[in-house]
Amino acid sequence: MSQNPEIGQRVRTGGFDTNVHDVGSGSKVPALLIHGSGPGVSAWANWRLVIPVLARDRRVIAPDMVGFGYSDRPAGIHYNMDTWVQQALDLLDALGVEQVDLVGNSFGGALALALTIRAPKRVRRLVLMGSVGVPFPITPGLDAVWGYEPSIENMRSIMDYFAWDRGLVNDELAKLRYEASIRPGFQESFAAMFPAPRQRWVDAMESREADIRALPHETLIVHGREDKVIPLSTSLTLSQWIPNAQLHVFGHCGHWTQIEHNARFNRLVGDFFAEGDQQAA
Repeated sequence: MSQNPEIGQRVRTGGFDTNVHDVGSGSKVPALLIHGSGPGVSAWANWRLVIPVLARDRRVIAPDMVGFGYSDRPAGIHYNMDTWVQQALDLLDALGVEQVDLVGNSFGGALALALTIRAPKRVRRLVLMGSVGVPFPITPGLDAVWGYEPSIENMRSIMDYFAWDRGLVNDELAKLRYEASIRPGFQESFAAMFPAPRQRWVDAMESREADIRALPHETLIVHGREDKVIPLSTSLTLSQWIPNAQLHVFGHCGHWTQIEHNARFNRLVGDFFAEGDQQAA
């Protein structure tokens, strides 16, 4: 099992164990990366091209949120924002981390936003990528992603929603992600999270407008112009509501900004964090 790159270390978070990648070191504020909610997703699958770059000069923490990846799936747990925010805070406490630069992808963006609102001192800078967390009508792409039923064909069609560059979506990748989605317990927890009708789960991930507008944090908002899963309008809304926000839109890019424009994404986020380091020096 140790040869599986998706498996990091196990850390006790409340009543269950979280699988987390904890790499890099240094005196700079650590980065906490929170993944999205696709079928078979894990922190490693989402951030494998980001973790080693950010870890060159800072500690990087990338957990599997409960119900996803290789973290525990406790019987009777409620998959909601309260549970996921508490898991993230319990993880930081267990690792002895006071404050992080926080990056959230899609579902992870809604979680990052909620965490920053609820525990503002634990977050220095915030990055929201293709983020949920504000009102929008569910897209056919997101409805298909959350309604996934395991098959290679279904995984291939879902991945067509994710990527603008069809060269990234091949049969080998579809097979890998399908196999990830049918690991023991994966589909059961995934299907339990977002049963139809699914607009209610978009709504449940919203933070209040007044709370978002009150955030003092420097915030980088990133979105793919051709995103078919989460509409660009969500990031436009966030950029208008968050006082200290900057918005970067990638052309020729779907929902996989960190993969489709990996080098640019890593530079953008790295520079954003480095600016915070300079201000703190």
